[in-house]
Amino acid sequence: MGPPPEPAPSTPLVLVHGLFDTPRIFDSLRRRLAGRRSPLLVPHLPHALGSVPLEDLAAMLGSHIEAAFGTEQPVDLMGFSMGGVIGRTWIQLGGGYHRTRRFLSVASPQRGTLAAVPWPRLALAGIADMKPGSDLLRRLDRDIEPLRQIECCSFYCPTDLTVFPGWEAVLPVGPSKPLPVFWHNLLMAEPGSLDPVVAELLRP
Repeated sequence: MGPPPEPAPSTPLVLVHGLFDTPRIFDSLRRRLAGRRSPLLVPHLPHALGSVPLEDLAAMLGSHIEAAFGTEQPVDLMGFSMGGVIGRTWIQLGGGYHRTRRFLSVASPQRGTLAAVPWPRLALAGIADMKPGSDLLRRLDRDIEPLRQIECCSFYCPTDLTVFPGWEAVLPVGPSKPLPVFWHNLLMAEPGSLDPVVAELLRP
């Protein structure tokens, strides 16, 4: 009898940070995962204080994924805050739905945030992309069939003042779940927020 077969590798997980964040925003989450999601990719996407359009950042995300996993390996994707809109843009407009198994959006302005309204597109295109009714969000909402082809789940913070109103931070498909944390900047740090996110990430 030969050696036992090697266990099948798990689906790679890609974590996408948001505005004014770096991959370090996921340090607490990575500690909680404790190596149970591997391989793991946490790319740095330089948003230049919100001046880079989200489509450009989505293209960068796609390049990171291809460099790490090739062009066909299925992936799971989780985006926090602006990272969730970047991930959704890659999935819907960049063809990422062809290789995405599961997509988690955590406190992401999928329907826009009123906090982005005052900022002009000329100087801060990435922030302007998150205005309610922005051209990008309208394009994403125009054809949600790519999202229907993958598993989607939204987590939101009802009292969020960064993605405001918080209950609008949900995808148009899939279940949505509130997180029991008061502030946006605690969502990737507090156990009450991380516990349900980790449970979803570890779901078979």
